[in-house]
Amino acid sequence: MRIATKVGFTRPGPNRWVAVGRPEYLRQQTELSLRKLRVDSLDLLQLHRIDSKVDAGEQFATLRDLQQEGKVKALGLSEVTVDQLKEAEKYFTVSTVQNRYNLTDRTSEDVLNYATENGIGFIPWAPISAGELALPGGPVDEAARRLNASASQVALAWLLRRSPVMMPIPGTGSIGHLEDNMGALGIALDDATYAQLESAR
Repeated sequence: MRIATKVGFTRPGPNRWVAVGRPEYLRQQTELSLRKLRVDSLDLLQLHRIDSKVDAGEQFATLRDLQQEGKVKALGLSEVTVDQLKEAEKYFTVSTVQNRYNLTDRTSEDVLNYATENGIGFIPWAPISAGELALPGGPVDEAARRLNASASQVALAWLLRRSPVMMPIPGTGSIGHLEDNMGALGIALDDATYAQLESAR
């Protein structure tokens, strides 16, 4: 089992999230996670967002220090650009990047490509979103029918084939939903189906 968590966000109200990257806050949140999880070291700590109000170097340096102190084994980032990723690499080895990425939102394509080229784990959030592509007659729906799979399984199978560093984290609200998601591991997209999904937007 591996334990991963994040720091750098506060939630002052419903549907409100605010980035807080002050070094003392990042350290406090890490210490609280260690205490709540009852572990001496976190396997993976990700910076939830880079706080634009705080020097990025200070935030990266704090994460580096926590790792050097043995409180964190691996470090990652979330919702970053390639330039921000490269800047962070001046302070520590970036193990993971967690950006939004799915069939209908490929805004982070350049980040995924950089992660793939450099062996950085890419954790897409909202990985199943397929929008109109999953509607009856759409490319995801057609692929699901041919493969006797669900639309979610097809969307996840496409991600898994897209890059060897891909690590989707689909949300689930039931055992049945979890089992359906896991079924994506048994879906093998042929070249033609993959190409059709790749070109769909």
